[in-house]
Amino acid sequence: MTTRYVKSDGSDVLFHKIVSGLTKAGISLLGSRVLTVRGRTSGEPRSNPVNLLSYKGKKYLVAPRGHTQWVRNLRAAGEGELRMGRRTERFTPTELADADKPEILRAYLKRWKFEVSMFFDGVDATASDEVLLGIAPGYPVFEIHIG
Repeated sequence: MTTRYVKSDGSDVLFHKIVSGLTKAGISLLGSRVLTVRGRTSGEPRSNPVNLLSYKGKKYLVAPRGHTQWVRNLRAAGEGELRMGRRTERFTPTELADADKPEILRAYLKRWKFEVSMFFDGVDATASDEVLLGIAPGYPVFEIHIG
């Protein structure tokens, strides 16, 4: 089985810098945060803008590009930080099983379809549970526990 990873072609670098800059300044774009995780090889902190989904009283990070570097680093580190403005929250993640992802993927797509639809190959929030379950292995989802 191939692990899904949509590598950046570099065209989104400016967008990431803008979102990260605004988020660091305290201006969140629909839930954006700056995720910082210790690199699994270098041990150095690595930062990336992410969309923090609040759903049914819980918080989630979804990786629309698949098994990216931040996903691999988060799995290895077992902890991370989310920043918005001056507020930094340390957290531990619990990765969801594929069977638990459809409802979260649907909520994520409802909230950020305009930003992430190109990574979902035509699948949107109206997709059936079966379709979402079928794509679930390619989209890591973490429930995050602040504190």
